[in-house]
Amino acid sequence: MGTHDYLDDPRNADILIDINGEHKRRAEAMVSVFDSGFILGDGVWEGIRLHNGALAFMDAHMERLWEGATAIDMDLGLTKAELTDRTMAVCAANGMTTDVHIRLMVTRGIKSTPYQHPRVTISGPTIVIIPEWKSPTPETAVRPLTLFTVHVRRGAADVQDPKLNSHSKLNCILACIQADKAGADEGLMLDPDGFVATCNSVHFFIVKKGEIWTSTGDYCLAGITRANILDVAREAGIPTHERRFSLTDVYSAEEAFVTGTFAGVAPVGIIDGRTIGTGQRGVVTERLQGLYKAFIDADCAGS
Repeated sequence: MGTHDYLDDPRNADILIDINGEHKRRAEAMVSVFDSGFILGDGVWEGIRLHNGALAFMDAHMERLWEGATAIDMDLGLTKAELTDRTMAVCAANGMTTDVHIRLMVTRGIKSTPYQHPRVTISGPTIVIIPEWKSPTPETAVRPLTLFTVHVRRGAADVQDPKLNSHSKLNCILACIQADKAGADEGLMLDPDGFVATCNSVHFFIVKKGEIWTSTGDYCLAGITRANILDVAREAGIPTHERRFSLTDVYSAEEAFVTGTFAGVAPVGIIDGRTIGTGQRGVVTERLQGLYKAFIDADCAGS
């Protein structure tokens, strides 16, 4: 079990996928072996939810995608509104209205030869939109996850900026593998100075004396769900802190939980063999799950 476990849906076997504006059946959806993403992991992406007929927090997702593309000096070749319309169109072509997870991927495009320099790119960007009917398993909201602190660190911004949601995810994949080998659901990653940063695919929080703590954000992706949870907690009068803290703080926490676009808010029960709090979903975590559900409902109702 883990944060990305989902209910299997047979409709996904024959979905339509958007590749550069054209809809292809799943078995026919392909990109070139000379594509920058395949050769080098050169690109950025977003994970987006279609909920109650609307793309949840789409403005924030487009802002982050454009920020990443700008950082790597890549022109997407269309506007945010055009890309949003393209995303909605492929969902509509599949008859999708809710409980859909979308992977929107952009690479620099096709190269004339397998080499890293952007000057050998001979096409516009490759834009792929994969929508799937996908809902978290019911257990995800209640069954506490197990985390394991891995040796792979989140790097400094002058190595590879952790804020970039890039296709180059090998450090997170290595963290995922180490956690899996340790029998855990997710890897807890530290920053270069040994303070808690994030997990390999989700953001990490603890509860101390009724207050919510998460990392400074300097060594993790600029998480949209992370930011939303901080907002809803503050609106509800729950004190929140973005700060540096160590594993000593984690092991003595009353609760722990993780956040992500797919699973929303999921409880954590064991970290490095230590039981956190009661080892079960805590009252703050459960309250945040309810607050976040109302928050995403409101956002999609207003879209």
